[in-house]
Amino acid sequence: MAAAAPAVDGVLGRGPPGEVIHLNVGGKRFSTSRQTLTWIPDSFFSSLLSGRISTLKDETGAIFIDRDPTVFAPILNFLRTKELDPRGVHGSSLLHEAQFYGLTPLVRRLQLLEELDRSSCGNVLFTGYLPPPVFPVKRRNRHSLVGPQQAGGRPAPVRRSNTMPPNLGNAGLLGRMLDEKSPPSPSGLPEEPGMVRLVCGHHNWIAVAYTQFLVCYRLKEASGWQLVFSSPRLDWPIERLALTARVLGGALGEHDKMVAVATGSEILLWALQPEGGGSEIGVFHLGVPVEALFFVGNQLIATSHTGRIGVWNAVTKHWQVQEVQPITSYDAAGSFLLLGCNNGSIYYVDVQKFPLRMKDNDLLVSELYRDPAEDGVTALSVYLTPKTSDSGNWIEIAYGTSSGGVRVIVQHPETVGSGPQLFQTFTVHRSPVTKIMLSEKHLISVCADSNHVRTWSVTRFRGMISTQPGSTPLASFKILALESADGHGGCSAGNDIGPYGERDDQQVFIQKVVPSASQLFVRLSSTGQRVCSVRSVDGSPTTAFTVLECEGSRRLGSRPRRYLLTGQANGSLAMWDLTTAMDGLGQAPAGGLTEEELMEQLEQCDLAPLASSRGSLPSPSPRTSLTSLHSAFSNTSLSSRWGSPSPPQAEARRRGGGSFVERCQELCSCLSLLPKPMAQEKPLL
Repeated sequence: MAAAAPAVDGVLGRGPPGEVIHLNVGGKRFSTSRQTLTWIPDSFFSSLLSGRISTLKDETGAIFIDRDPTVFAPILNFLRTKELDPRGVHGSSLLHEAQFYGLTPLVRRLQLLEELDRSSCGNVLFTGYLPPPVFPVKRRNRHSLVGPQQAGGRPAPVRRSNTMPPNLGNAGLLGRMLDEKSPPSPSGLPEEPGMVRLVCGHHNWIAVAYTQFLVCYRLKEASGWQLVFSSPRLDWPIERLALTARVLGGALGEHDKMVAVATGSEILLWALQPEGGGSEIGVFHLGVPVEALFFVGNQLIATSHTGRIGVWNAVTKHWQVQEVQPITSYDAAGSFLLLGCNNGSIYYVDVQKFPLRMKDNDLLVSELYRDPAEDGVTALSVYLTPKTSDSGNWIEIAYGTSSGGVRVIVQHPETVGSGPQLFQTFTVHRSPVTKIMLSEKHLISVCADSNHVRTWSVTRFRGMISTQPGSTPLASFKILALESADGHGGCSAGNDIGPYGERDDQQVFIQKVVPSASQLFVRLSSTGQRVCSVRSVDGSPTTAFTVLECEGSRRLGSRPRRYLLTGQANGSLAMWDLTTAMDGLGQAPAGGLTEEELMEQLEQCDLAPLASSRGSLPSPSPRTSLTSLHSAFSNTSLSSRWGSPSPPQAEARRRGGGSFVERCQELCSCLSLLPKPMAQEKPLL
C-alpha cells in the first residue's frame, strides 16, 4: 500500500546528484538519477525531490506517481538525453503530460512540432478572413411599435431612419467592450459581447450577428468582401437572424436587400443599399417568442411554436399576425410556406398571393395533408421538380413525426384538387425526427438520438420520384454535436448541423463536436463520409457557422462557389472553400471522426453534466439543439498544475504569441542555458 511520507534527507531533500531515485509511475517501476530528474528548474520533479510536494511511497519505498507509464517513458528519455522519441505515443498526450510535469523545454518543442502543421494563413481551403468590426455606439432611442399591429391585424406604421453608426476611428471591437457590459439575456445566462452568435449568407452577401449588433458584407468582384452596413447597438441580445439579397420587383426597387434580427417577441427590419448604408424599415412584435425568422422572396416570416405566425410584405408594407395550430416544423419552396404542426397536419400559405388573398385581415392558411396516425410533424422538407410541358409541377414532401416515422407524400399535377397522396413510409427511428431533407438523389432524416442519421437513395423517372425500385437504404451514422448549457459555446441557432446545400447537388453536414471546439468536420449528408476538416486559423473557438452558395464571377468559365463561413469567439469571420474540398473528395479519411480525433475533441469539455436526449421530444424551435453540456476550461496556474492538468488546446490559447522562427530561437536559447545532466551528452538544437 502506498503511504504518505514526509521529506527525509538523502531521498526527498537535498541529496547527491548521482543518487538513484526509484519511481513507481502508474504501477511500472523506473529508476534514474536525481540529476536527471532535476536539471530543469521549477519542474514537478525538482519540487518533488526538494520536499515542496508531499509524496506517496509504495511497499518497496519507491515514490508513487499516479500517471500513465507509457507516456512517462519518452519523457524520462528526454530528461536523460535531451532527445525526443515519441514513437507509439500520441503527440497531444505527450504534450499534456509534459505540461503536467512542468518540463518547459519539452513543452515548447512539442508546441513547435504542432505548429509545423498549422499556419495562421490556414490550409488550401482557407479563402478569407474578416477581422472583428468596430463596436457601434449605444442606441439611445429605442422605438417599439406596440398595440395596433398586434390587435385586429391593422397595418403597422413604417418608420425609417438612418442607422449607420458614426465613425469610431481605429477603436476596435474588443477594446470598447471592456468598458461596457452587455445586459443579461432573457434566459439569464451570461453573454459574450465580442463573439459571433449567428452568421448567414445569401448570394454575395453575408450578415454576422454579435450579441447586440450586426454587420453586413458584400462581395465585390475586384475588391473582395467589403463591410457595407453596421447596425446601431441594440438593447437586447440577438437570437435570430435573416437575410435576403435578391428580391426582384420589391417595393424598394429591383435590387432590394433586407436583413432582420429578433429576440423574444421583437423583430427589427432594415433595408440595405448595395453601395453601403441602410435604413430601418420598422420594429414589429409577434407577441410570443420568435422561434424562426426567415425570408420567402420579399416576405419576412416569423413563427413561434405556440402557433402564431407573422408576415411582413414589402409591397403592402403590412405586418400581419395570425394564430394557427402549434408549429413544430416549417419549410419553404418557391412562394409556398409549409407549416408542420403538432396535431399531425401540414398547412401551407402562398405568400406570393398574400396581398391579394386576405379575408377579414386573415392569412389564407390551408390544410394540405394530415398524418394518418395524427403524429406531430416535427420535420418538413419540400422538393419542387422542374416544370416541364409534359408533367407540369410535381410537388414532393418528406416529413418526420414525433414517433420517429418518415413519410413521403406526392402531389400530382393532374390531381391538384385531391391533395397529396402517401407515397412511402419508413419506421427506422425510435426517437422523434428532428431534421429531414428530400433532394434530387437522396432522402435524409435525423432523429433525436444523438443526431442519428438514416439515408436512402431516391429513384427518379423523368425527374419525378419513382417506385421502381423505389427508395433504397444507403447509410446509417451519427453526427455527434454537443452544445453548451451555459451559453459560452455560441448561439444554438448558429450551430445547426445542416444539411446544407442545393437540393440538386451533394449536401453536407457540419459537425462541431464540443461547444469550445476550434475544429469543424464537413461530412457528406448522404453517406457520412468526411469531406474535409477545418481549424480556426487564430486558435479561437468557433461559435457559429453556415454554408453559403455564392454566385459565380461574371468572368468567362467561372462557376458558383460553396463556402463554409465560421464565426469565432474573438469576433472574426473565416471562410473556407467547400467547392475545392468537394472536388477533391476521396482524399480525406473515408468515415467520420476517428477514435483518436473524437477523444481529442471530448477532452476539451466536461461531460459530467451531459443530459441525455434519448426519447425526449424535440424542441419546438426548428434549429434548437437537442443535447447540452457544460463547457469547462481549466485556468489552472503553474502552482496548481500538478493537481489539475489542463487540456493542451486550452494551454495553447494561453501561451504567448511570436512567430515560428522566434519560438525556435527561444527554444535554442533556453536549452543552451540549462545545465547538462551528463558530461558526454550534447544539447539538442
